[in-house]
Amino acid sequence: MNKIELPQSYLENMKQLLGSEFDAYLDSFQDSKISGLRVNTLKADPKEFAGMFGPQLEPVLWTTNGFYYDGEERLSKDPCYFAGLYYLQEPSAMAPAQILPVEPGDRVLDLCAAPGGKSTELASRLKGKGILVSNDISNSRAKALLKNLEMAGIPNICVSSEAPEKLSEFLPEFFDCILVDAPCSGEGMFRREPDMIKSYRERGPEDYVPIQRAIMEEAVKMLRPGGYLLYSTCTFDREENEGTIRYILDRHPDMSLCSLPHRHGFADGIGMPECVRLFPHRIEGEGHFVALLQRDGAGERPRRNGRTAQSGASLKLPDEAMAFLSCLNLRRGGTDGLQGQMEEKNGKLYCLPPDFQDMKGAGKGIRFLRTGLLLGELKRGRFEPSQALAMALRKEDYPFTADFQAEDERVIRYLKGETVALREEEASWPDGSWVLVCTDGFPLGWAKKAGLNLKNKYYPGWRWQ
Repeated sequence: MNKIELPQSYLENMKQLLGSEFDAYLDSFQDSKISGLRVNTLKADPKEFAGMFGPQLEPVLWTTNGFYYDGEERLSKDPCYFAGLYYLQEPSAMAPAQILPVEPGDRVLDLCAAPGGKSTELASRLKGKGILVSNDISNSRAKALLKNLEMAGIPNICVSSEAPEKLSEFLPEFFDCILVDAPCSGEGMFRREPDMIKSYRERGPEDYVPIQRAIMEEAVKMLRPGGYLLYSTCTFDREENEGTIRYILDRHPDMSLCSLPHRHGFADGIGMPECVRLFPHRIEGEGHFVALLQRDGAGERPRRNGRTAQSGASLKLPDEAMAFLSCLNLRRGGTDGLQGQMEEKNGKLYCLPPDFQDMKGAGKGIRFLRTGLLLGELKRGRFEPSQALAMALRKEDYPFTADFQAEDERVIRYLKGETVALREEEASWPDGSWVLVCTDGFPLGWAKKAGLNLKNKYYPGWRWQ
């Protein structure tokens, strides 16, 4: 990219910011776009996954489960992608969710979460315990967020679409960890997405600073004493980054800045060495800023892992639903897995995370797209399991499974929504059975057995195209 295509005021600010590194930064615009994927550790071991793909995957050095790769189109069409084994994510954007110190059993909020790259990583680190509230103020973006969380097979979620001040009204001091990946001027993405320069000319840093600070004010209200608040942007502007952190520290003396590890290629924050900046001329990735704050208070975070969830035994369900649910392995040794309280609402059956009952009146005051795991729908005495449930299961959690190798042409046919033919030796289940369709041992969705055919029940909105 020729430097003249960049706004002059931006170039002057970057030259002042980078000094002797400015020319190296401009040279980075000539480099090819860098693609990354992050392995979903709820479903796969990163080392084993990398072994499946061979030497073309190189590790992202500031993550435990991120890799570089070539050919984004191919991996978005791979059956493993549809099985939720990985998420396609720009490498520098993997840093915030890796840095936030989430532990299994925590209550976690991703306040500006769409499309879900950081939320899916936070959820995998919870390991099915605790609760993740993923919010985006845009309802359309929140729908895309929900899809990505469900594709990743995450059961302990609540997805909302609310303004931060509405959430803080109902959830004061509720969360152990909060991530604010704030809306910003996007300077760090100019190399990857040149079209963002037009938006920058229309709305620069001065438009985003008050928005960022207002969001952070509400986030502080929702953080428990001793909890962690991570702030990140994909911009370089000082006021959007260190300026916002200084604003919060000045207004909230009970908040302090935590020192972050300076991994491969990371730079110090400007005047705040505890923070980190990622520059495209220093790393294989785009621009990012990350700061971690902690609220004063109880140093030992509350442990909620041993809580007993209600079984929902008092809930009256049709016999077909009870028979289906009795086949599932909903309790897994050592994890909360799919445990929780079952609730029926408007003909849909949910499994609510145990911590959801502590959210007081939030269920009535907050606009949720999803609370917990959607198990399925009740239709005139019949039960139809959901796509989200299929993704949250493991193959061994359900007795009737059709497991096809990824190279089997029936996998793509199934993902396209077509009927799939079975061989005689593969059709051992009773007619009318719900069958969990898998590829290489990983669930994709449901089908209904009809003779030697599987009647396709894969969710239409997710189909391979």
